[in-house]
Amino acid sequence: MKLCRSGFTFVLAVCLLPCWLPQLAWAQPAFRQYDSFEYNANTQLPSDWQQPGDFVTARLMYPSSMRMGFGRRRGGGRDWEQGGTSWSVDYPDGDRIFARGLRRFTTLDVRSVEQAVNPNNAEEMGYFPFLVVGLAGSWQLTDEQVLNIRNYLLKGGFLFADSFFGSETWPGFVDGLRRIFPEYAVVDLDASHPVFHTVYDIPPLNQTQIPNMNSLLRGGGGRLSDGNDPHWRGIVDNNGRLLVLIAFNNDVWDSLQWADDPRYPADRANLGLRLSVNIAMYALTH
Repeated sequence: MKLCRSGFTFVLAVCLLPCWLPQLAWAQPAFRQYDSFEYNANTQLPSDWQQPGDFVTARLMYPSSMRMGFGRRRGGGRDWEQGGTSWSVDYPDGDRIFARGLRRFTTLDVRSVEQAVNPNNAEEMGYFPFLVVGLAGSWQLTDEQVLNIRNYLLKGGFLFADSFFGSETWPGFVDGLRRIFPEYAVVDLDASHPVFHTVYDIPPLNQTQIPNMNSLLRGGGGRLSDGNDPHWRGIVDNNGRLLVLIAFNNDVWDSLQWADDPRYPADRANLGLRLSVNIAMYALTH
């Protein structure tokens, strides 16, 4: 599969990375593939899946709130620690295409397969400088998980929250954030923020939605529920470092998954690919 349909020219991103990377390749926990939330997920392992890399896409697992309807996979009861629940949306396809994009468009040594990270395991979280979380409006974190995520982020980690739409999902998500960081407010990010300019200069996004593919296929225009207006928000610490990036009413990982499908808008696929590179580079350099 190609990673870009429109012929957009990408340049190599050369960066100076902090002290995360030297320890990662030899210390990575064992890889395990879980069930996906997606019916049509491609779970075939890449031929080089056993080859270690300095950078690994890490996906945050979490227990789901049943009231949001995401604690079960398409109506079947599931244990979140076995996969198939909301944390595994866009998994593993989006994570692996993200890894392929970083391999192609940067100088990073990237492992071809992702790592699902259980927030009960604080030590394991510490091996990964970057975590992505999907459908986080349904997360229902324990006190221990809240503390582990907080410590991870304060020690230099980064969390990207993606793939959730609509006013009914925001309260559950922000409740979790307030438990993690009661001292910090969620703020709107303007177009000048460094995360939008770390490698590529991203145009203002407040009028540009990165669409959900299922919505497009159903004629919904790429939005879900009442999630018409895209928002880019975050948690920023007292030193100005972005700890959490929130792509609300957007689906960046769908733009990666479907980048080579002619039914997905090529301009949004390219936008998502450039954004994903920026996000990774920001996480590694700030």
